[in-house]
Amino acid sequence: MKQAVIVAGGKGSRLLPYTALLPKPLMPLGDRPVLELLLEGLRAAGITDVILAVNHLGHLLEAFFGDGARLGLSITYSVEDDELGTAGPLGLLLHRLEPNFVFANGDLLTTLDTAKMVIAHEALGADATIGSYRRVVRSEFGVLKVDSEMRLTAYHEKPEYEQLISMGLYVLRRDAIRPYLVPGSALDMPTLMENMRRDDLRIYCHGQDCIWLDIGCPQDFAEAQSLVLQNRDAFSPVRK
Repeated sequence: MKQAVIVAGGKGSRLLPYTALLPKPLMPLGDRPVLELLLEGLRAAGITDVILAVNHLGHLLEAFFGDGARLGLSITYSVEDDELGTAGPLGLLLHRLEPNFVFANGDLLTTLDTAKMVIAHEALGADATIGSYRRVVRSEFGVLKVDSEMRLTAYHEKPEYEQLISMGLYVLRRDAIRPYLVPGSALDMPTLMENMRRDDLRIYCHGQDCIWLDIGCPQDFAEAQSLVLQNRDAFSPVRK
């Protein structure tokens, strides 16, 4: 498997005012933008061909990455006239996709070994494999439990919950997703995965011991800066 599609067309509204001038995938972490770190990780996993689905400030992404030669990749672009959500861009690309391919959000920061994820996808004969991460979420409030008469049965101060979170990284089988895509129509990945699950397609979750962070807001961006500075070697993978 040599192909990846990366969605890089969102407006990054939660990162305003930074994203008024830069698309979120070009936000710098250390001396490189987050998308470059993702691309280097994919290249190290054996990916050679990348399609960037762009919209908001897409001309800046194309100007920065060009044809991908600088990174040892072949990069082409799919330009969206309208916002198509996180899965909708695939509807415009079906004729360009390999039978199985990697699909990722362009603001993804992770050290997950994509090659291992691809191997697991193929070994299971999966229609879709979702990169997953176990994250502890702490409530900001004291949580009360009551009985049917509203009598207190338990009081937990700022409890912690472990949740399995989608990383925004997938391996997909082209012919499995094809029936759910309409070229030019908006579609989000949770809806696509739920529709496939209801039709009893083979969808698996894949996790590894790795670093992961979604750069969605200024606090996440600051944390990502710290992660990259503290783990430089982890985000500079050796090409396989």
